Amino acid sequence: MDWDNLRIFLAIARAGQILGAAKTLGLNHATVARRLDALEEELGTKLFERRTNGMILTSYGENMMMRVERMESELLQADASLPATGAALTGMVRIGAPDGFGTFHLAPALAKLANQHPGLTIQLVPLPRTFSLSRREADIVVTIERPKLGRAIVKKLTDYSLSVYAAKSYQNRTGNIATPDDLRDKLFITYVEDITYSRALDYTADLAKLMPRHYECGSVVAQMEAVRAGEGIGILHDYAAARYPDLTRILPDMRFNRTYWLMSHPDTHETRRVAVTYHAIVESVAGARASFLRPV
Repeated sequence: MDWDNLRIFLAIARAGQILGAAKTLGLNHATVARRLDALEEELGTKLFERRTNGMILTSYGENMMMRVERMESELLQADASLPATGAALTGMVRIGAPDGFGTFHLAPALAKLANQHPGLTIQLVPLPRTFSLSRREADIVVTIERPKLGRAIVKKLTDYSLSVYAAKSYQNRTGNIATPDDLRDKLFITYVEDITYSRALDYTADLAKLMPRHYECGSVVAQMEAVRAGEGIGILHDYAAARYPDLTRILPDMRFNRTYWLMSHPDTHETRRVAVTYHAIVESVAGARASFLRPV
């Protein structure tokens, strides 16, 4: 049985469609469809039900997927156990990370790593979504909640803090903000509640009650820029806000602490490209640890 055909089968099962698998594998749509047809013909059974909304595994396909994933895991572990030869680092590593951490910390750190290893392609996806390690949607994931279930290597990366901020220009225009009562007529710049992906982001509830007027942004960067523009009040990451002297922390007694967790899959954790990227992330945070928690 051709491993390439099995690899293509696995990509289709994970993507739920031939086109998505083709993009992941860097192949054209026709090639992927043809290799799947060849595998099903060899096995003498259908692995998928073709539907208008995607590819659904048959019962035989589900059984086959478990077996092929075990084969893949063995191959990955065998690769990880090979001694380092000094060969250039190659391949792709995808990192899923929260918007703020990805933009304000990881982006420059990983760009430096990519420069050091020309054969390594690093994908940083700082989007508010969940990545599945088991389905190989990402090799490394940074999250703000420690996972309770699943097979993953989990490491506490760092605690971090958020505070209430306004632009200096905003305070010059509206007057000093010394107490929570001073917020009542202000615009609250915050996230879009409908698309939040973690309960750890629920730190805005008290301020939302004080400031019924909201401007809601789907990204941390957008919130930051709206506050910097002098249009309202926002809760911002301290390590990001420290970059901008035009921002002032107000109501210093109001602070929110959260934690970043780093996750990787045990089957790929020790592969060279993942291990090097993983350790680069850990080292970058360790070198900047003092900036993540602002003193009270």
